[in-house]
Amino acid sequence: MQLPELFEEKMKHLLGTEYEDFLAGYEKERHQALRVNPAKISAEEFLRISPFALQPVPWAKNGFYYGTEDRPGKHPWHESGVYYIQEPSAMSVAELAGVQPGDRVLDLCAAPGGKSTQLAAAMEGKGLLVSNEIHPARAKILASNMERMGVPNALVTNEPPQRLTPHFPSFFDRIVVDAPCSGEGMFRKEEQAVIQWSQDNVGLCAARQQDILEEAAKMLRPGGILVYSTCTFAPEEDEESVVRFLLKHPDFSVKQVEAYEGFAPGREEWVKLTEEEKESVSAERLEEILASVKATFRLWPHKLDGEGHYAAVLEKAGSRDDRKSRERTDRSGGRKSAGKAGGATADAAAWKLYEEFAADALTHCPEGIPMLFGEQLYLLPCLLDLSGLKVLRPGLHLGTVKKNRFEPAHALALALKPEDAKRRVSYGADSREIRAWLSGESLEADGTEGKGWTMVCVDGFPAGWGKLAGGSLKNHYPKGLRKNLES
Repeated sequence: MQLPELFEEKMKHLLGTEYEDFLAGYEKERHQALRVNPAKISAEEFLRISPFALQPVPWAKNGFYYGTEDRPGKHPWHESGVYYIQEPSAMSVAELAGVQPGDRVLDLCAAPGGKSTQLAAAMEGKGLLVSNEIHPARAKILASNMERMGVPNALVTNEPPQRLTPHFPSFFDRIVVDAPCSGEGMFRKEEQAVIQWSQDNVGLCAARQQDILEEAAKMLRPGGILVYSTCTFAPEEDEESVVRFLLKHPDFSVKQVEAYEGFAPGREEWVKLTEEEKESVSAERLEEILASVKATFRLWPHKLDGEGHYAAVLEKAGSRDDRKSRERTDRSGGRKSAGKAGGATADAAAWKLYEEFAADALTHCPEGIPMLFGEQLYLLPCLLDLSGLKVLRPGLHLGTVKKNRFEPAHALALALKPEDAKRRVSYGADSREIRAWLSGESLEADGTEGKGWTMVCVDGFPAGWGKLAGGSLKNHYPKGLRKNLES
């Protein structure tokens, strides 16, 4: 690989005797991994039935390296959200966030969705996850991945951070800022990152990161946790970004958390500040901030099996309010108003159509606050005012309400367990039927009793809806997702 000359000079200066080991890492084959979706299957059970050659990722409890001969993206389980293919070092960020079920969580720079779906897994369908992405095309990919992984309690927004802040002041328990960066840690994985690299871009990214962190700070509750990460080696975007943020925010500090094997400490000596910045706090405070950099993490490709990453866990001073009292205000049973969200509360006629569908097709209905967006019926996870925001996914998509009928959404099937459907058929991952189904073909269903909406599964994992009638299973797999998988 031909690295930018200026980048090589810079890394040689920073790493000294370690530089040759660092450079040799670019000649090694990169590692690939997947993360099992615990909402679908336990990691232990997945290991038992998986057709892939798997080895655990040390810092991700549901993460596994897979073999170079494996093609998990071509396997039907992928389409059912059984796992998410994710760069192994990137799995460290959500783990460091320490998310618990019931938390309010913000993933501020979320596309394509690896960290968001990992955060959602830790939340176990409880609490609220807001996944935001500023770029519209990437936000659509994010929404699609949240749907595929069956996340029921997430909102996907398409906004710059400063547009979110007025809606969520001091609101979130956990915030992840996987900041846009110069991508130096991805050189081995993405050739485009090498082509686009420049020292000027490093400076632009560092300035943008401070702007994003400023907004994140306003949205974090007292006592909350902010995880800042990048996929670059540049100190300007890593240690210096953290130090500059701490200089401006005396209510934040680096939180000491356990390092995994292979995680290297941040480098205090790489932080370069202006005289004005040094004089902005007392000498004692400056020394304390710089020393705390050693409690941040660098993930080096020559020291572990993954790409380059940086992460810092920051804690906001203060105490969190009582969770039980907060849950009483967050969640609302039944069909209460959801406030302003760009839609209208589900009217009686629309809700009746859904209830008729549920009575016929489901044994269990997901909980939430119903809201109608045009013809689309959603379940919101809690009461929120989202007026004025671009919301791609305001919660769990139940389906489309049309005149005198209700058509269930693909998202609903993927968010349910197989036993939640009264009628279901399951085909093996290697079967002709499931590959025909995923390409859009309808199937014969001889011997399947009844008629109406039927869950189609692959090896027992929900894969979508079909409509059963007269021995035929009409295909309702979304046209935009249909594909021909290799046999």
